[in-house]
Amino acid sequence: MEVAVLDINGKETGRKVNLSNSVFGVEPSNHAVYLDVKQFLANQRQGTHKSKERAEIAGSTRKIKKQKGTGTARAGSIKSPVFRGGGRIFGPRPKDYTQKLNKNVKRLARKSALSLKAKDNSIIVVEDFNFEAPKTKEFTNVLKALGLENKKSLFVLGDSNNNVYLSSRNLKVSEVVTTSELNTYKIVNANSIVLFEGSIEGIESNLSK
Repeated sequence: MEVAVLDINGKETGRKVNLSNSVFGVEPSNHAVYLDVKQFLANQRQGTHKSKERAEIAGSTRKIKKQKGTGTARAGSIKSPVFRGGGRIFGPRPKDYTQKLNKNVKRLARKSALSLKAKDNSIIVVEDFNFEAPKTKEFTNVLKALGLENKKSLFVLGDSNNNVYLSSRNLKVSEVVTTSELNTYKIVNANSIVLFEGSIEGIESNLSK
């Protein structure tokens, strides 16, 4: 499929690029996308949650009241879960939430996500640009020129570009990544994908293996 190349002002340059159908035009696999997004979100979890059980509570071990004659239930320890400050019954423990996924499934998921965006005309190609210095205002002007100031957007760079990355870092609606950082979750989470012209070859090379 052919897509017009825009400049930094959102105007057509008169050039077009051909997006490979083997990457941007495959039959989408919703299940592969689901599995990849699920794995990504699971791997973000630290799993450091922990609460103390009764054996870990610091406190006296003496019997707090006599066994009989109080008219209330017997109690042997202040660390019992039934008392305030006592241990927690079956509380959370540290856990590794990491999931594994086959490389081919992850590749299919990324191609499916890109194909869905292409089908919805949500992919924009811009010629490579740079800023003289990190300026959030300049990046905001680019978003306005492309009509993305109020939409979630994902910019994909061919090579690392520190000035462009730093210019976008304060904006919640936009994110800048390189081709090696591109993943299914980021693609699905964005309303529009903005591909730098120099990133297309890298994306197709990574996903055509």
